Amino acid sequence: MKKAIVDVYCATFPERMDIANLGCSSGPTAMSPILEVVDVVDQKRWELGRPPMEFQCFLNDLPQNDFNTLFKTILPEFYEKPESDKGRDQSPCFIVGVPGSFYGRLFPKRSLHFVISSTRAHVHLNRGEIYMSKTSAPCVFNYYLEQFHRDFSTFLKSRSEEIVMGGRMVLTMIGRKVDDPSDEDLCHGWIIMTDILKEMVSEGLIEEEKIDSFNAPYYTPSPKELVEVIEGDGSFTIDRLEILEMDLEKIMTTNNDDDHGRAIMETMLKSHFGSEIMDDLFHRFEENLKEFLSRKYPVAISILVSLVRKG
Repeated sequence: MKKAIVDVYCATFPERMDIANLGCSSGPTAMSPILEVVDVVDQKRWELGRPPMEFQCFLNDLPQNDFNTLFKTILPEFYEKPESDKGRDQSPCFIVGVPGSFYGRLFPKRSLHFVISSTRAHVHLNRGEIYMSKTSAPCVFNYYLEQFHRDFSTFLKSRSEEIVMGGRMVLTMIGRKVDDPSDEDLCHGWIIMTDILKEMVSEGLIEEEKIDSFNAPYYTPSPKELVEVIEGDGSFTIDRLEILEMDLEKIMTTNNDDDHGRAIMETMLKSHFGSEIMDDLFHRFEENLKEFLSRKYPVAISILVSLVRKG
């Protein structure tokens, strides 16, 4: 990502750089991608002997994101930090929250220089399941793929109107290398969650029709599927595409298992099944996930793609 950051700065040397983090969440890492961009640009600016500039940084997520926590705890710590100890003057950084779905327009035309999004590609028939499985009908797989195409195309169209010509966008999303999108290594979390929900149905805690009417808005694209949508949109050139393999055992042992699953799944599940069962649901999920991971640690795949807005 560092090369993309430096390239977009050196292309125009803007007096103010507008940066957006889409899907920022409200945890301690919400500011990390923004700070990396600011630090890389400011260091390059100093090396070139240019005067301090200004950074306008936008933190975006859905309206239900806990922006109060973000602005009450994380941002004050950022602003209270002493001046840079890196031997250079420091450019000021102004931070704004932007609630809203990134599948639509969020910013004025040609206003953003750099966009970051580390997120999942969501999609919006599958009786008795909440996600794709080996027993799903072919139409279910087609539905998810077609919805991914529609959603990601909409995302690209919105960003193409907001990013300046030559501006950059770096996306990181959970993906896959195998052809089968229902492979257990990809879907183990949703398989476990389906079993727990069925268990709660048998206990009378939720109604069976709740499961039948829910399809998890989540899809793991292959690099080929991703490239097809980007090239079909035509607004961006692909500067770089990497497949990253992550040690899931290391991820899960350095983070709380329950928090890891909850961070990904809770927003999707709470609005449909109700907030009352969430604590019980994710307690069971944690126990079942530990049992699964005692037998097997799948490799987690992420796709990183760096895009340049065409002129």
